[in-house]
Amino acid sequence: MMYGAGLALIAAAAMVNGIDTVQLPAWRQAIFIVLALLAYLHGRRLDFRYGAPLLLAAAALTVPVMIVDRGNGVTAFLVLGAFVMLPWFGGRYRRQQVELLEAERERAARLEHERDLVAERAQALERARIAADLHDSVGHDLALIALRAGALELSPDLPEAGREAAAALRANAVEATDRLRQSLGMLRDEAAPVAPVDEPVRDLVARSAEAGLEVRLEGGAEAFGPLVDRAVYRIVQEALTNAAKHAPGAAVAVLVEREGAEVLVRVSDSGGPAVPRLEPGGSGLAALAGRVRLLGGSFSAGRRGGGFAVEARIPLEGNR
Repeated sequence: MMYGAGLALIAAAAMVNGIDTVQLPAWRQAIFIVLALLAYLHGRRLDFRYGAPLLLAAAALTVPVMIVDRGNGVTAFLVLGAFVMLPWFGGRYRRQQVELLEAERERAARLEHERDLVAERAQALERARIAADLHDSVGHDLALIALRAGALELSPDLPEAGREAAAALRANAVEATDRLRQSLGMLRDEAAPVAPVDEPVRDLVARSAEAGLEVRLEGGAEAFGPLVDRAVYRIVQEALTNAAKHAPGAAVAVLVEREGAEVLVRVSDSGGPAVPRLEPGGSGLAALAGRVRLLGGSFSAGRRGGGFAVEARIPLEGNR
């Protein structure tokens, strides 16, 4: 095939330059064919180890022979150009086509990979959202169970066996809460989509009071927007959970009010001296601190006045 193409190039160059191709010996035709082949391969940039030296050698042999044989240096260089440049441009064009096809394949593979990453990220966010909701809601309910068990444990009318059973129930509820926290804590992601809370803070406080927690709500607890409302709800929920677990029988005060351009949330308890206070693991409070910091606010938690207090200030600007 390359031999036929080489003969065609020889004939075309001969028509332009007046070379008698019929009288060209076979070895000279072979030189032209090799020259064209090497030029094509050089244009393709294949790993042809001796391509460039052979191309130069063939050109060095061809030009003097044609000049001596025909006595026309211009014709020799024109023919040489035809046998070098045309195949080289052909190889170059072919190389560009191959590179374009390869780039398209890589682009398609990259787009598919990016789509897979987006889908995996969406699934991870959904799992994190579900895990966070389970941690907050189920953990709170378990804490209320522990609270009721603690109240039974302190009841003077309960026989000793009943008190022991209540103490065991409370310990089991606290342990279940800690296990739930450990199991779901790694799945929590504060970048999960923000969903509106299902109940206002007022109802959360009322439900805790019905479970036996001595709690009162101060402030308006108005709606501030999805981001702030969810943060306020989680802060109050986690603080009430900790109070029920670690300070049963203590009085708890919940304050939610607007102070200028920010929302103040404070949950404090008076301490529970009747039942030994279990030290919290802190992962829930750490998550709350991270949530508040993401909103540009401040968060603090620690002992205050014999009890424990959680306080957060969340700016309203940019978080509605």
